[in-house]
Amino acid sequence: MADNRSPTKPKIAVFSGPTATIQNSEPLVTSNKGREKHGLPLRRNPNGSAMRFDTLRPQRIAAPVTVYIEQFSAHPLERDAAELYGPPDGYVDKNGAFHRERQGTGDIPVYEVTLRPEDGLYPLPYMARQAGGQAWEGDGARALAAAELCRQPFYPDGSRLFEEIDRLGIGDEGVANLLSSKASFDFYRAAPSAGYKKGLAEAYRTDVGAGDIPPEALGEDFFPYRPGYLRREPPMAVLARLTNVVQKALASGQYLGAIWLEGSPFVEESSYWLNLLIDTAAPIVGNASQRAHGAVSNDGDRNIIDAVEYITARVWADESGRNCVGGVVIQDEQIFTARDVQKADARPGGYVATGGHGGIIGSVGQAGTPVLTFKTIKRHTHASAVNLTRLPQSVERTRREGGRIARVAVQIKNDQGELLAGAIPKVTIVKHARYLPEDSSGDPAAEVDILARIEKNLREAPLAGFVAEGAAPFGSMSNSVDAALRRATLSGMPVVKVGRGNAEGPVDPTRVPFCIAGSNLTATKARLLLMACLMKFGSLPHAANPERPTPGELEAVKSKLAEYQAVFDTH
Repeated sequence: MADNRSPTKPKIAVFSGPTATIQNSEPLVTSNKGREKHGLPLRRNPNGSAMRFDTLRPQRIAAPVTVYIEQFSAHPLERDAAELYGPPDGYVDKNGAFHRERQGTGDIPVYEVTLRPEDGLYPLPYMARQAGGQAWEGDGARALAAAELCRQPFYPDGSRLFEEIDRLGIGDEGVANLLSSKASFDFYRAAPSAGYKKGLAEAYRTDVGAGDIPPEALGEDFFPYRPGYLRREPPMAVLARLTNVVQKALASGQYLGAIWLEGSPFVEESSYWLNLLIDTAAPIVGNASQRAHGAVSNDGDRNIIDAVEYITARVWADESGRNCVGGVVIQDEQIFTARDVQKADARPGGYVATGGHGGIIGSVGQAGTPVLTFKTIKRHTHASAVNLTRLPQSVERTRREGGRIARVAVQIKNDQGELLAGAIPKVTIVKHARYLPEDSSGDPAAEVDILARIEKNLREAPLAGFVAEGAAPFGSMSNSVDAALRRATLSGMPVVKVGRGNAEGPVDPTRVPFCIAGSNLTATKARLLLMACLMKFGSLPHAANPERPTPGELEAVKSKLAEYQAVFDTH
């Protein structure tokens, strides 16, 4: 791909996240051209009839080739305006020979063009077969094939995706280069969906950074979801890794903005985390796709184009040029704040604003520049109270030592200011429903899952807390759950209460004693903010006996909870 860098164009950092349909191609199936060439049974339609067309996939030609394009074949009404066109380059006779002049009445007028490798990708039949000579029918060598017999449908970073959009995407004016005409890009593999299982030499790298890539492991270095039985979810420690990658890149000062690519159900979570943790004045845009790249009506390509348009239009900038709206997610020509966006359905247009009080702050993708109609008052990125710069080097946590609870230090950042993987808190979501209690006693002993989690947290978790998703909008739980969560609070683990689902009303702090009111956040967003707060403030003061706290211990807990509450009120 030609170098699109220019000193006059802004530069954008593109980060690859896990299980990202937006960086996922449909299965590479051997074309009928390839099957015919090697004597394999032809692929047929589901009803058994012959296929009308071969599927074409973007590929590179290895040598120049001259082709002849039939005149007036780009549109059914070109010939209707034939008088507006110049003459063809020549004619192809019935034997397929090219002549500059017409040889007979049956000759086809054509344009002559030489295609060269340096032109970039061309849609071509997929000719590859399996090592044993069979045709490829899906991602794997056969149904339910082991990982070593499966190809990866995800791209390892965004470079190939951006190249295909740039090369094959057509804009409103009928031309391509929809990305490189606006900006240049660097690609980072923050927590990618695909990996180099055999490693990769530096000479072949497409992302930013020096050095070779060592062999990468499924579920440790990259996180796919296809084939479905090989799905891998990123563990807690990956959150620290991706935070450091994004923070380091944007702290360099060389990027006008950033794009985060992730799976459609979870882009809302990572985008909000970056909105809270990354200390930058540049905009961060989350993008996802409901349909795989290359599929009919794929929405992801357009979302990326709109993200680039949003960043380069600078509508996010205040008078000093700093981002004034925080992280956003751009989907289906709508601009959502990262705090308030949620996937509601697996279709284009399937994203909604949560909380009932805004969330969609503008539009992009139509004629003219992107438009913002609202600005959030919530703190974010460079103004966030819990961004990486403002997190302390260490905090205190509670830990079970023998029969008592003690305070120990937890290091949050290293000397370089990087977030440590071992510092990521464990926050558990507890959900309430009607007719859930086993009886009416309100005995916390009935909540064996919560009590077991408390004990496990005290033994193993660096920092820990709970989110209680209760009745909308007040976060009310059953008596037994409240009693069990009170024990968590008095053991040093803060509890946030939110309304269930997409609650429109904010939780009233006066209704949640010894808990944090989670405003109108969803449980998943409240979990992320609580994780950030735990790394900011550490565990709550604990009671020597959580079942019988002293008045002084209760007052100390209330005082610490107020610090948490101030962040939840403003973020």
